[in-house]
Amino acid sequence: MTTEEIGKIPVVEKRDESPAGPGPLSRAPRPPGGRGAEGGVLNVFSHGILAVWALMVGVPLLWVLWSAFKDSNGILSDPWGLPTALHWENWSNAWNDANMGRYFVNTAIVVGGSVIGTMVLGSMAAYVLARFTFPGNRFVYYLFVAGMSFPVFMLVIPLFFVMRDFPGSSLLATYHGLILVYIAYSLPFTVFFMTAFFRTLPTSVAEAAMIDGASHTRTFFQVMLPMAKPGLISIGIFNFLGQWNQYLLPMVLNQQEDKYVLTQGLAMIALQQGYENDWGALMAGMMIAMLPVLVVYAIFQRQVQAGLTAGALK
Repeated sequence: MTTEEIGKIPVVEKRDESPAGPGPLSRAPRPPGGRGAEGGVLNVFSHGILAVWALMVGVPLLWVLWSAFKDSNGILSDPWGLPTALHWENWSNAWNDANMGRYFVNTAIVVGGSVIGTMVLGSMAAYVLARFTFPGNRFVYYLFVAGMSFPVFMLVIPLFFVMRDFPGSSLLATYHGLILVYIAYSLPFTVFFMTAFFRTLPTSVAEAAMIDGASHTRTFFQVMLPMAKPGLISIGIFNFLGQWNQYLLPMVLNQQEDKYVLTQGLAMIALQQGYENDWGALMAGMMIAMLPVLVVYAIFQRQVQAGLTAGALK
């Protein structure tokens, strides 16, 4: 067949006889009352629960706040009424006469030392467990995890005898003794949290630092620890809240009055109200104990949220 004959062959166009319909990326309209309605109901329910919880937490806090500016007669005669006059002497009575100033300083010393010790020791242990493989790695990790399963009520009696009979001198009613107990109490959860956080960090940065000649110590403190800042802030806030509000451990291990912490001081003030009837000073003392916690959380709120979600976003 010559080229001229091939050119005379008629060309038949191929038609698409497939049935008309929506394209592959189009979706059928969602029927009413489906997942959207379920999501709306769940959204309303969750917001309702949050509103109820906010009222349960906020109303007592506001009541203590305005009661701290009322005298005892105003608190007993009209508990829910607003103060007609601001009694600032309640705060001075709580700070000076009720020794809340001394208790505040004691608490700052103990909690400051214990939070720093917990963060340093906990982050170092978590880094080793997360980054290095050695015999007994999982066993040590699960020992820390098991430490979270023991209620503190089971440990106070043996802990009392251990601190009393400590070689050299007794650790009871001392700052360093209470700091060591707080560190041991907070270390399991700190290691558990930070181990999971260190596992989410990229290993390439640490390997690059090691290639450049950095030691393990320098790599940890100058490279990995700054990268773990969101997790450190989050667990630091949790440890601060738990140790600041701790009552049972200092009540058993710290029986010397000049070494009382805030929780012990508040219990002492509440006990004395049956004889002195100064309820305004008690409310002011409660606000003195709560204000540092509220201020710390208000300042580091975004860092706490970032630390909790950083591991999930990577």
